Amino acid sequence: MQFQRTVLSNGLRVLTVPMPSFESATVMVMVGAGSRYETKQNSGISHFLEHMAFKGTKNRPSALAISTLIDGIGGEFNAFTGKESTGFYIKSSLNHIDLSMDVLSDMLLNSLFDEKEIEKEKGVILEEINLYEDTPARKIGDLYEQLLYKDTPMGWDIAGEKDVIKAILRSDFISYMRSLYSGDNMTLCIAGGIDPKKAIDLAEKYFGSMDKFNIKSYIKVVENQKKPSVLLKRKETEQAHIAIGFRTVALDNPDRYPLSVLSSILGGGMSSRLFHEVREKRGLAYYVRSYSEQYQDAGNFVSMAGVDAKRINDAIKVIIEEYNKLISDGNISQEELKKAKEYIKGHFILELEDSRSVAGFYANQELLEKDIDNPLDVIAKINKVTVDDIENVAKKYFLSKGLNLAIIGNFEDRQRFQDLLRL
Repeated sequence: MQFQRTVLSNGLRVLTVPMPSFESATVMVMVGAGSRYETKQNSGISHFLEHMAFKGTKNRPSALAISTLIDGIGGEFNAFTGKESTGFYIKSSLNHIDLSMDVLSDMLLNSLFDEKEIEKEKGVILEEINLYEDTPARKIGDLYEQLLYKDTPMGWDIAGEKDVIKAILRSDFISYMRSLYSGDNMTLCIAGGIDPKKAIDLAEKYFGSMDKFNIKSYIKVVENQKKPSVLLKRKETEQAHIAIGFRTVALDNPDRYPLSVLSSILGGGMSSRLFHEVREKRGLAYYVRSYSEQYQDAGNFVSMAGVDAKRINDAIKVIIEEYNKLISDGNISQEELKKAKEYIKGHFILELEDSRSVAGFYANQELLEKDIDNPLDVIAKINKVTVDDIENVAKKYFLSKGLNLAIIGNFEDRQRFQDLLRL
């Protein structure tokens, strides 16, 4: 799988990724605008704007007009917001790429931000926040990053705070777009059974008129943790939810690949170390998994689990013991290394059978990273990871002073958990 990169006169980067056997294509626009670019006064606006883009434009004045059009071609459309980017996409049959680009450009250039629609959508956003609050298995990841990044944009919830959402005005959306939605802060990726030249011509037709301007920057992460830390969110739940981990590295650091394989060894499937020790051997949890996350200037490693509240101490101790084993001797066999790599590569390859995932894969790299790797490049980097590489990153980043624990459950004594954080 190969890509072609073209830059329009307004700085918009266009990536075309031919997938010859496909009869469909995804058109995706990704913008360097996420929650880390927000302030206390507009926290949550990146996500709110994503919702409003579908609520009507000058050419298609209602949400129904837009959805009817996409449904009428059997297409799929959606959007997503992260801490560093916001994406909008339409997936359709090949003969509707023109329409997909027309609709997406219309949403970005001509959104109405109707005041009545804004007020109605506030209710939707507030219910979405309530959903996250009532789903601790999902909320625990946000709480963990709140612990790491504190009261900074990187530590705030992407959905925002209720009081701020209630106060957002039409002028706030327009001001926010004028600060970040510049042509040279966007990537347009078209992936599927496409003709690259025709796709680029359409990109010029629909997106070539977008303005280019200076954009605002984000506040860089400052990390100076000196001792283990605990964040406890008290909530009456039948099951306690925990996230335990460490600070690691940014996107451009080559250690991201050994950390990824390490996360697979620890919590990457039903044969992983944590799944075996926490769930199968001791019956302490229903779910347990590990992740390695990277941003432009920071990263973290975390293991999460939903555990028996009465035995939460045991679950925390077992996870820390597994971290300790990797620090002390590792004891990673070649067989375990191979299995972990194949787990990552297998899931990666399966994802790339979907043009939407392919578009996201390339667009995300173009927007946030210095270079773009093709899938085979990524697989080659995973293949190069050795046992020594994994043991080295474990020793480098699994530090006692950098241990962090976030908890959601019906507990009051934070010190009880603080006392458990020793490697």
